[in-house]
This record gives sequence, structure tokens and C-alpha cells, in this order.
Amino acid sequence: MMIPDLLWDILFYVFCAVITVQVFYYLYFFSRLAAYSNPVKEVSAEHPVSVVICARDEADNLAKNLPGVLVQDYQSSHEVIVVNDNSMDEGKYVIDEFKQSFKNINHIQLTQEAKMITGKKFPLSIGIKSAKYEIVLLTDADCIPASEFWIQKMQGAYTENTEIVLGYGAYHKKPGILNKLIRFETFHTAIQYLSYALAGLPYMGVGRNLSYKKNVFLRNKGFSSINQIPSGDDDLFINQVATKFNTAVMVDHEAHTLSEPKKRWGDWMTQKYRHYTTSRYYKPVHKMLLGLYSFSLFWIYPLLVVTMLFYNWWMPLAVYGLRFLIQAIIFFKAMKKLNESDLWPWFLFFDIWLFFYYIFTLPALWKAPRKNWD
Repeated sequence: MMIPDLLWDILFYVFCAVITVQVFYYLYFFSRLAAYSNPVKEVSAEHPVSVVICARDEADNLAKNLPGVLVQDYQSSHEVIVVNDNSMDEGKYVIDEFKQSFKNINHIQLTQEAKMITGKKFPLSIGIKSAKYEIVLLTDADCIPASEFWIQKMQGAYTENTEIVLGYGAYHKKPGILNKLIRFETFHTAIQYLSYALAGLPYMGVGRNLSYKKNVFLRNKGFSSINQIPSGDDDLFINQVATKFNTAVMVDHEAHTLSEPKKRWGDWMTQKYRHYTTSRYYKPVHKMLLGLYSFSLFWIYPLLVVTMLFYNWWMPLAVYGLRFLIQAIIFFKAMKKLNESDLWPWFLFFDIWLFFYYIFTLPALWKAPRKNWD
């Protein structure tokens, strides 16, 4: 009798330790985004900005989304660089048609593949190096700014020492559980990278909405150190060059971008699986922090079920309740901050679902990335 009793005691204490780790992350890291407000500047300068968009066979997306970038309410000098990378569709003609009405479009047509450089790093490098202005603002062809003040808000986050601004790339809200899962996973990723940045530990950005100074790119020799890796033009580059001193975040609703979410489970999971393959290249401190958070989150529900069945059920439930309350409050505020409030009633379901999500994506940590352009 003593051995089983001791085993359940140990499992309960392990469960308490897992909850303690989770509470630490919520109170020390995630609460920063929940409580954050973009600083109000007494004098707001408008800096010249170069928007860079890379496209490959995205004529339809360019026709639909490029107008949202071109009609921005921005009085200072700005240009929109569209790098059309070896496209076989009508994208060239779509861009040329827009050039008839918008003189600030710089169309770069690439007709040769770059050797030994995978993904979209080469076209993105060409776009950044061609930029007229120091502040570069990146987005994708399948993204549209959430408002006409996107450029204004993103560049407004720059201060004297700022070299990098991390934005939020959201997805359009549509019916169905898949849409909610995609948007929650996007929010869950954002609450981590934005909160870590606010805590002085920036580790990634998303190319759908990201800005940095051209000098940062040139000073660090662009993507030369990660050219052999298929993806990582956003998260790995930021992981290498971002510091607590040179990085800011912008979470204003008008500074978001919106993308079309995947419509099929398989397509979305393949996309996420591919993206996670770059995390192994993060700095050790980031891998440790992200790994500990994921590890503790993964074991919450298995340990909760076991300890409730074979221990005093009310004790693990009470411990879990503490984390639940803290999570509910912080998620409510953070989701409101990122304009995802409609997801909040579902957060417990999403939290349980993450257990299965991690099982699927775990192999991505050691398998080689696939050579996809996006």
C-alpha cells in the first residue's frame, strides 16, 4: 500500500510543479502583453518607409490585396516594392496595371532562380537592398493591412534606439472550427513572441507584419548565415539580430495585417509543421524557455486526469483552478489587445486541444525542413 500511495503523492507534486511553471509564464511573460499599451508620443514623426512584398504565382492575391497597401493614409515619402519571383502566372501584368495609377510602385521581376539559396530569402534580399528608405516594412502578397493607417502605426513604434518593430499578422474571421483553431494558434504564438520581446527577450517575428531598418539587414549580411535553411527569413533572422535594446512591438488594431486562412486541415497542419522546423536553430535561451513552456503545457491534462482519479480529486482540481483563473484573465485582456476577443469563450477547449497539437508537431523539431518557397 505504501508504494502506490507514495507514487500518487509524487505525481501530485509533479502536477503542482507543472502548474507552477505555467503560472510563472503567465504572470512573468504573458501578463506583459495583456497589460501593454503602445506609448503615446508627444511628437509623432513620419519617417520615409519602403514596403517590401515578395510574390510567386500570386496574381489573384496581388489583385485583391495590393490596393490595401497602395491606398495607405501616409503623408511622408513611401514606396511599395513588389518582387515578382519567377512567377508563371499573370502577376507581372497585374502589377504593371497598378503602376498606371500608383507611381510609388517599384516592380522587380526576377527570372532566374538563385543557386544554393532556398525559400524566398533571395527575392526578399533583392527587395530590401533595393529599398530607397531606411525603414523597411514587410508583408506578404496574401496579406492586406487591417486599416489605412498600417504604415503610420508600424513606423510610429520607432524611437531613437529602435531597429526592429514586431507586428501582429492576424487571419480573417470566418465560420467554422478550423478558422478558430488557426486564429487561436496564431494568437498563442503571438502572445509568446510579443511578450518575450516586452520582457527583453525577443526571439522571432512574422513576415506577414514585420519591420526593421535596412542598416540592420546590411550590417548582419542579410540572410547569409541562414541561406541553407529553407525557411526562417522572418523568425531566424530576428532571432539572430534582435535585442532588448533595439526591438519594439506594435499591437494597435490598425497596425495589424489580415491573411486568408487555410481551408483544409491537412494544408494548415503541413504549413505549421514546416514552420516549426526552424525552431531548432533558435538561441539556446529561447529554446529552453519555449521548450519548458511547451513541456509543462503538454503534461497538464494527463497529470490532472490521473491525479483526480487516483488522488484526492479536489486537490489537483483546486491547483488547476488557480492556473485556470490566471489564464482566463490574461487571455481575456491579451485577446482583446489583438482583436481576437471572440476566441475567449473557447479558450479552455483550445487549451486542451494543444495537447494533441503538440503530439503532431513534435517530429518537426528534429526532421529537416522542406524546401518550400513560402
